[in-house]
Amino acid sequence: MIINHPLLGPRDAAEFVYLGDAALIERPDWQAADAAEAFHAYGYLRDNPAGKHAELWYHEQGDRSWLLVTRDTVTHEITSVEMARDVARAKGRSK
Repeated sequence: MIINHPLLGPRDAAEFVYLGDAALIERPDWQAADAAEAFHAYGYLRDNPAGKHAELWYHEQGDRSWLLVTRDTVTHEITSVEMARDVARAKGRSK
């Protein structure tokens, strides 16, 4: 599988480490009344979708960047690759 890194261009997936669901970017509020339940869900509960899914990938054997990769889990077709920091910053501004 080839991941088209936004800064470095096409890279083999062997250079990356899969780190899970991209929902991990949105950490729960530790001061909320339901923080214990929210962190339990954040840390342990995951969907296992068949189809389009946003995932976090770490470029371990390269520039050590985090990427948000949108991939079809059935066909492995990658439809978009973004820098995770840019996605996190954009979400922070929209709150």
